[in-house]
Amino acid sequence: NVFERYLSLWVAACMVLGVAIGKLAPGLVGAMREMEFGTGSHINIPIAILIWLMIYPMMLKIDFASIRGVGKRPGGLAVTLVVNWLVKPFSMAFLGWLFFRHVFTPWIGPELASEYIAGVIILAAAPCTAMVFVWSQLCRGNPYFTLSQVALNDSLMIVLFAPIVGLLVAGASSL
Repeated sequence: NVFERYLSLWVAACMVLGVAIGKLAPGLVGAMREMEFGTGSHINIPIAILIWLMIYPMMLKIDFASIRGVGKRPGGLAVTLVVNWLVKPFSMAFLGWLFFRHVFTPWIGPELASEYIAGVIILAAAPCTAMVFVWSQLCRGNPYFTLSQVALNDSLMIVLFAPIVGLLVAGASSL
């Protein structure tokens, strides 16, 4: 359909619209930024609603009773886990250290380099599960496998995110 065919243009248009709103109505952006679930939770209500709208169409297609069959072919889940928890965080920590500590330091300084390295590590260790749903739907992927993959990965994120990020940030930056 038109939305799927021109997804890149929609994303670009939304980015331009977001920047324009930020420049033309900074008070509105500030008010939206302060909309949180509870004081100090840092869970933004507009962002939570938009993420839910991204994954909701995919969730409607899932027959939860069919999820049991996903375990018959565990190879995809194993690849996802190895890439998400062994390859990606450690390779991004190395690349962040290499580029921000050695290539870009003359332009950004060592303190800012440490912050960028920490940011790269945090982003690498936190896959965007909402986008997994969206891309799976766009490529007509198996919704049962996608749900199982996201559920397993998110469960592991609860346990593995803090130790891996703590280890890598302490080892690759001065933070």
